[in-house]
Amino acid sequence: MEYKKINMPGLLHGGDYNPEQWLDRPDILEEDIRLMKLVHVNNVSLGIFSWAFLEPEEGKYQFDYLEEIINRLYDNGIYTNLATPTGAMPNWMTQKYPEVMQTDENGIQNLPGKRHNFCYTSAVMREKTRKLDLKLSERFGKHPGVILWHISNEYGGNFRDASCHCEECQKAFRKWLKKKYKTLDALNHAWWSAFWSHTYTDWEQIHSPSPRGEDELHGLKLDWKRFVSEQLQDFCREEIRAVKTYSDLPVTTNMMMYFSPLDYDKWAKELDVISWDSYPSWHTKEDEVPIAVWAAFMHNQMRGFQKKPFLMMESTPSLVNWDEENNVKRPGMNYLSSMQAIALGSNSVLYFQWRKSRGSSEKFHGAVVGHDASEKNRVFQEVAWIGKDLEKLSSQILSTCNRAKVAIIMDWENWWALSDAQAISRKFDYTEELLKYYRVFWEKGIEVDIISMDRELLDYQLVVAPTLYLHKKEYIHKVEAYVEAGGIYVTTYWSGVVNETDLCFIGERPHERLLGLSVDEIDVGNEYFPNTFSYKDGVYKAGVLREVVTLQTAKPLGTYLQDYNVNTPAITENAYGKGKAYYVAVQPDLEFLKEFLGDVIEEANVEANLTETLPYGVTVSKRSGKEQKDDVYFLQNFNRHPVKMVLNECYTNLITDEILTGSIKLQTYQCIVMQKK
Repeated sequence: MEYKKINMPGLLHGGDYNPEQWLDRPDILEEDIRLMKLVHVNNVSLGIFSWAFLEPEEGKYQFDYLEEIINRLYDNGIYTNLATPTGAMPNWMTQKYPEVMQTDENGIQNLPGKRHNFCYTSAVMREKTRKLDLKLSERFGKHPGVILWHISNEYGGNFRDASCHCEECQKAFRKWLKKKYKTLDALNHAWWSAFWSHTYTDWEQIHSPSPRGEDELHGLKLDWKRFVSEQLQDFCREEIRAVKTYSDLPVTTNMMMYFSPLDYDKWAKELDVISWDSYPSWHTKEDEVPIAVWAAFMHNQMRGFQKKPFLMMESTPSLVNWDEENNVKRPGMNYLSSMQAIALGSNSVLYFQWRKSRGSSEKFHGAVVGHDASEKNRVFQEVAWIGKDLEKLSSQILSTCNRAKVAIIMDWENWWALSDAQAISRKFDYTEELLKYYRVFWEKGIEVDIISMDRELLDYQLVVAPTLYLHKKEYIHKVEAYVEAGGIYVTTYWSGVVNETDLCFIGERPHERLLGLSVDEIDVGNEYFPNTFSYKDGVYKAGVLREVVTLQTAKPLGTYLQDYNVNTPAITENAYGKGKAYYVAVQPDLEFLKEFLGDVIEEANVEANLTETLPYGVTVSKRSGKEQKDDVYFLQNFNRHPVKMVLNECYTNLITDEILTGSIKLQTYQCIVMQKK
């Protein structure tokens, strides 16, 4: 698919700008421009929560103030991402059309307020949105200061799981099901509704999952989640269609971190540019590494959607206000976390928001300009530092992108199915499993793409698919072809268990031929039944999930050492065509994964970004250029203290022009951006 490119003035630096909050203070709006220049802002997102200003009364549009602000910004070298303001509705809308408000899973309609509190099926809401978006497109679609359409804001955010259960949504869901299954017989079989005698005999009997009704029919719940995601995606698609009526500018919508309700992998196909809002909880654990790994995983996923650079649309320069504990970023952390995003493929560092609000729910959320309005405080000065360095780096970085030879499979439908499995352990966390495997590559400084089951595999030397409980129909054929052609594949316990409608496979699981084994059972061990397993010369602790497998063509690489499954395989390898498939039948700890995946990485001939062994808490990312000499390396220290390491080759620090070789010292929270000399 061809995606439109942004006409970028350089690496983007700026953030959400909400002048609507300050229209009664023209002095502040003038001061904003001066301050933006001090911190090297070249891009802002405008209009995100502006519906009540753009359309103060139904059908009465008021765009002059917005045009004046866009013009002022443009005259000062600052470009605009123009938002469609559907993230929050004006009160006149809910007063005149109360039916647009969402209904929850208990059948209770919401009151006005918050964000995204509207039914995505509502014909009224869609029509009002379309009219406003068309007007914005007509007025600003060809303005030289506007470079990107920012479609809505964090779709689905603020209310539960992004779903609406009103009667219009029930009708739309039934229509969606009819299109998918054609007959009730097919639906009943796919959902296994004969259990508990819940067979459907009329389409009107079907209702969305509810704690007051049916909420344990897994096929129903899985299809409802698909429907909700697709319905919101269709709403977004209509907004895109409207803004592109009078404009050929690229479009994006800002995604959120680990947001389960929306299948972002499918949404990515609608967008010219991927963007997301990055809010890691720094300083909340014993050290920063787990959070750094978490943030890096998300950046890699955003880049993996289109295999090209993305935008970090929001971040905080200091703190958030919605976490359990809202820690301020320590000195240097905003610089490091911003450079981490650039290192992993972002072409922007953008903040929420430019100036702190005086009131309402996010008045204590971090911003570039605080309530003190000072340009001398630490936060402002660190933002200026970042902006200055981004300006210097733009020419070397904009033409580069990370190129991964390793992929980790994270699939939304698998995530949904796992969450409803009613099996193994309620403590099981799919995302935590993924992060455990990903961390090994992060610590070694190896680029990784996070992709879904639907993506192509042949570009990768190594594919890792932890707990792939749900197997899509064509996936196993794709994996078999990949391994047969020479690929290395790793999968784990609790994989290949159900099909796309959450029905268990009967007899042989789809990947057994590839893996050369069959799974007999899965045990959830606890502290009263400890177990260990062997691998090479080591002994490792078995986690709570432990499968018993029978080998066919696979060979054991490790076995259980205790309990009833003693001497049965825990780790296996199977040659298949020109490649190999590995199976991890036991839930391991990080110590084992470092050893095992280290061997697999070597088997797959995957090279780290640097040949050197990295100290704990240090990683390196590489954005590759057209030629090797253009590659840019980002050496990042997430430790709360300085560390020393040795560089075996000679590099140039692109910020300071210093020559780096031999023993070097990385300061606390430092990122060195460098090229080979």
